[in-house]
Amino acid sequence: MKKSLTAMLCPALFVLATTLALPAFAADDSVTSQAGESSTSSMEILYGKLKADKKLVVAMNMHLTADEEKGFWPIYDAYQKDLDKLNERTIKVINDYALAYKKGAVLNATAKQLIDEAIAIDLAEAKLKQSYVPKLSKVLPALKVARYVQIENKIRAIVRFELADLIPLVE
Repeated sequence: MKKSLTAMLCPALFVLATTLALPAFAADDSVTSQAGESSTSSMEILYGKLKADKKLVVAMNMHLTADEEKGFWPIYDAYQKDLDKLNERTIKVINDYALAYKKGAVLNATAKQLIDEAIAIDLAEAKLKQSYVPKLSKVLPALKVARYVQIENKIRAIVRFELADLIPLVE
């Protein structure tokens, strides 16, 4: 499974992470704003492809029966929609950090706000995941619920790794 997840998603996730982080940290604001319009549509296209690729990876690795599929996919889609809200918050934190970083030394108050929001997002993601386990457990055996949680965790870890690699440490 690891090879399947990495082989199928890593390139798309890397491009997505790069698309999210690099424009925010570009040295020249004019390049960012000019590229922002075209990269927004490119990012939307990439995000759509990533979601389709992710769904394919999940489908290939879950080994669902026809009955399980009927119950699983609507829950999956709802979970992804809820994750999108957290992803939007993450993008905002990255952009806020980029703005502060470009100005020079990040102020303590700004750093605290960014830390607080980043931790709030992490906590919200954990709570979201926790809230979906009972829903998944109604339509899947515990082994498959655990497998799905593992797949989501691996995918999110790849994205976080790529973002961490691209975003500079605070100064």
